[in-house]
Amino acid sequence: MTRARPWRKATPKKRPMSRSCISQFLLPDLETRMSQWESRPWIGDILEQHAPFLRMYAEYVKNFDNAMELLKQWTERSAQFSAVIQDIQKQDICGSLTLQHHMLEPVQRVPRYELLLKDYLKRLPKDAPDRKQAEKSLQTIAMAATHSNSAIQKMENLKKLLEVYEMLGGEEDIVNASNELIKQGLLLKLAARNTSAMERYLFLFNNMLLVCVPKFSLLGQRFTVRTRVGIEGVKVVATVNDAYPHTFQVSGKERTLELQASSEEDKEEWIKAFQQTIETLQKKNETFKSASKDIEEEEVSTEELGRRAPRWIRDNEVTMCMKCKELFNALTRRRHHCRACGYVVCWKCSDNKAALEYDGNKMNKVCKDCYSILTGRAASEERTVAKKRGILEIEAAQFSGSSLMCGFLLYSEKARPWQRVWCVIPQNEAVVLYVYGAPQDVKAQSTIPLLGYSVDDTPRTMDPPSSFRLCQSKSLHSFAAESEDQKQRWLQVIRVAVTGNIAQIQTATSDGLANGCHNSGPHSI
Repeated sequence: MTRARPWRKATPKKRPMSRSCISQFLLPDLETRMSQWESRPWIGDILEQHAPFLRMYAEYVKNFDNAMELLKQWTERSAQFSAVIQDIQKQDICGSLTLQHHMLEPVQRVPRYELLLKDYLKRLPKDAPDRKQAEKSLQTIAMAATHSNSAIQKMENLKKLLEVYEMLGGEEDIVNASNELIKQGLLLKLAARNTSAMERYLFLFNNMLLVCVPKFSLLGQRFTVRTRVGIEGVKVVATVNDAYPHTFQVSGKERTLELQASSEEDKEEWIKAFQQTIETLQKKNETFKSASKDIEEEEVSTEELGRRAPRWIRDNEVTMCMKCKELFNALTRRRHHCRACGYVVCWKCSDNKAALEYDGNKMNKVCKDCYSILTGRAASEERTVAKKRGILEIEAAQFSGSSLMCGFLLYSEKARPWQRVWCVIPQNEAVVLYVYGAPQDVKAQSTIPLLGYSVDDTPRTMDPPSSFRLCQSKSLHSFAAESEDQKQRWLQVIRVAVTGNIAQIQTATSDGLANGCHNSGPHSI
């Protein structure tokens, strides 16, 4: 330890805990001892003398919440008081920190003394004359620190809240002892109407989620709050997106968001943070059961219709109206979203409005089915007589959930242009191949009875790579997979299906499952 320059003479006797002790306290005695280090190389006696005095910090910590609340009240009530505080905080001596930050410093002081003394004892020889007094001082300081440990954790959280409060420009009332910052970070928000992704900065608290957009500032990170979602009733679930990996969905009463993380690990961390926050809130809320309900339910139930913001089915996931099953086109039958259930429907099927509770009971465009449920009245258009669904009128999602094979393939019939389609071989109809325009379509474009077809996978120069064909008489159906491995998975099932041997199909499927060949493509269920 290097020699320090002399400051004042050492005090030979203990002094009473008086105002003079408060004014001079610990630092002057340590500085004096440093000037005398060659003759008195120890500090245990000084720490033992002043350690009991550190208990006074416990009183400061206990009153800290009241002091912060009082400061907040007067800042809001008195413009003059607020102006004085702002002027002081602008001074260089404040280091660009708020008064609240400076009020936090004494709370952290006792734990700092404890850590410094522990480090000192680690470096002190076991036979040093100072060890006994230093260890005794550590016990006293540790007792003082115990009185305020829980409060210190609250103060650390409050410090984080203050930092977020400043980043939000002081526009959000988040500095509250009951609030806790759980996680924050940059994610991408996927648009419902198209395939674009926008940057969003999320702040997850124990009771709410703030979705923000960055804004230009010369004073560090600054954000504007775009959406506020209450944690109560929130559901989070991992999703699968062909174009965007590492996605998950957050569904709250105010809004449903589909978000993309930077990696699978980041995605899992966010989902875990949401789940833990939800579970903690449920335990604290006596009106909810302690057991967690199924958080993977994506669709809005009939009971929640109009009360919870739905997940919007993206436009590129369907090619036809999810109600009347008519194909969409750019002119006469465009896409619209039902604000109650999130389905993509045509203008005829969405020509109704109903009040939605999650949107402040404002009138919103809804589909005919949701209109009937929400209002108890029939939709404005003439109601058609219900009829039994035909073979094509079975939803793709219904088959995909229990299929032998499902996934995207390129498809061409009778030398027509290739198009990307969603193909499904149902488990209960293993000899039929259903062709859909998209995974969420409610009606198939066509079906191919596989029984009696021959399979040809000979490469042809005019076809895409990894292609194969189904031939029967004058019928020719051409397919192309995304990879050779995916092609072989399809052929493994199709070659058996064309024979009509159900038992053999089940055996082939079991072998495929053992080899991980059950599904095809990133959208497989």
